[in-house]
Amino acid sequence: MSTDRPVQTTVFNDYHLAAGGKMVPFAGYLMPVQYSAGIMQEHLHCRDNAGLFDVSHMGQIIIAGDGVAAALEKLLPVDLESLAINQQTYAVLTNEQGGVLDDLIITRWAEDQFFLVVNAGCKAEDLEHFRRHLSGFKIDYLAEQGLVALQGLLAKQVMADLSDAASQLSFMHGCHSTIAGVDCYITRSGYTGEDGFEISVAPEDAHKLVEKLLSFDCVQWIGLGARDSLRLEAGLCLYGHELDQQTTPIEAGLSWSISRSRRANGAKAGGFPGADIILQQMADGVAKKRVGFIVDGRAPVREGAEIVDDQGTIVGHITSGGFGPTLQKPVAMGYVLSEQSAVGTKLNALVRGVPRPITVTAMPLVEQRYFRGP
Repeated sequence: MSTDRPVQTTVFNDYHLAAGGKMVPFAGYLMPVQYSAGIMQEHLHCRDNAGLFDVSHMGQIIIAGDGVAAALEKLLPVDLESLAINQQTYAVLTNEQGGVLDDLIITRWAEDQFFLVVNAGCKAEDLEHFRRHLSGFKIDYLAEQGLVALQGLLAKQVMADLSDAASQLSFMHGCHSTIAGVDCYITRSGYTGEDGFEISVAPEDAHKLVEKLLSFDCVQWIGLGARDSLRLEAGLCLYGHELDQQTTPIEAGLSWSISRSRRANGAKAGGFPGADIILQQMADGVAKKRVGFIVDGRAPVREGAEIVDDQGTIVGHITSGGFGPTLQKPVAMGYVLSEQSAVGTKLNALVRGVPRPITVTAMPLVEQRYFRGP
C-alpha cells in the first residue's frame, strides 16, 4: 500500500474495457470516468433505472477483538456500543485539531467485530492509524475484495429478484446473503442520494456476481463522472474536496455525525481526537460553513474558484462544481463565511477573473431517496 506503487486495477477492469470505459488514474487505480453513453446519460440512467458502480478501489477493513467498540470510540465520535448487529453508521476520523483524516462507513458485524469502508486515497494512512492506535486488536485489510454499488430507482426491484433478505433491508443496515450462489455482504447504502445497495464480494466470485447483476436490462455500468454529479446533487461531501485535515465536521455541516452520547453533557461526551474543539464549535458556532449553490447560466464553476460578495470581498471558495443533469443547470458546493451562508444569499464565483452569479441553496439540491422503512 505504498504511495509509489504503479497504478493498480480493480477486479472488474476487463469489464470496464469491454464496456468502452474511458479509464483514468484515480486514487492509485485505473478507473472508468465514463462509458460510451456519457456522463449525462449515465447520471440520468441511475436516477430512473439502476446503475452499477465499481467501488473496489475503496478500502475494506475488518477490526475485531474483545472490547473493540469502546476502543474505536476513542478514534471516532460515534456511539458504536449502541450500534445493533448489521447496523452501520457514517463516521469521521478526526485529528487532534478537530480536522477530518477521513470519512467512512462502519458496520457492526458481531459483538466485537466491525467492518469499515474507507476512502481509496486515505486507506493506507487509515490502516496505519488503526494499527497504531489499536495494537491489541485483529485488523484485516481485504486488499483484493470486490465492492460494487447498485444504485437507483429500480435497484430495489433487481435486489428483490436476487436476495429476499437484502431487499427487505432498510437504509444503513446490512446482511450476509448469496446472489447467484455467491456469498457476499450486502448493505442498503450508497453515495448517490438514491436508494440502493453496496455489495462486498470475494475476488474469486466477483465476476459471477457482476454478470448476474448486468443480466438485468435496467442495469448498466456507471463511471466516476456520474458518481460525482450524483453525490453533488445529493449534497454529499467528498474527501479531499469538502473534507480535509484542516476542516472540522461542524464547519462541513456534519454535526449530525457526532452521536448524541458523544456530545457535551452526553453519557460518553468527548473522548475522541479534537473533541474539545469540535464540541466548542457545536456550542459557539463556526466562522465558515459548507453550503450548496445554484449557478446562473449554463457553464459550471469549478473547484478552487474564489467566492466574492457584491463588494468584491473574498468570502469563500468552491470545493466541488459541475453540471447537474437532474436539475439541468450548474451546481456547486463550497465554504463561505457564516454570515454569508443563509439560503438565498447572492454571491459571485470568480471564473478566470470574471464574476459568475451564484445563489446559496438548501442541500440536498435534489431530494434523497433512501429507503428508511415502510
